[in-house]
Amino acid sequence: MAASDTSIPDLIRGAIRDAQDLVRGEIALAKAEAREEVRRLGTGAAMLAGAAVVAVIGLILLLTTMAWAISEGFGWPVWAGFGIITVLTLIGAGVLGWWGMSEVSAQRYMPRTMDTLKENVEWMRARTS
Repeated sequence: MAASDTSIPDLIRGAIRDAQDLVRGEIALAKAEAREEVRRLGTGAAMLAGAAVVAVIGLILLLTTMAWAISEGFGWPVWAGFGIITVLTLIGAGVLGWWGMSEVSAQRYMPRTMDTLKENVEWMRARTS
């Protein structure tokens, strides 16, 4: 037996060590991707909260506009300005709501982890064949 040859127990220990390293790497990747997903969902939730705040402000402006319109007896200059601002505020709420929903509903299920798991299974099969 040559000095560079390794015994079967050494090969088994090496394979176990490699498998342990592989599992540790996969766990680290899964943790990193989970953190990224939580960050993305947090951004979407913040956008939805922003949309809710803007919508409440829009409703207050709409009600204020209606009150001014009634009090002024349909005097166009005052309430027309409030009406335009109200419409713009509600459009802003719609944009924020759409943006927040698109962030929350985007389907991403740890794609890098799944790809590397498949590669690792193939690598282990090749190594044990």
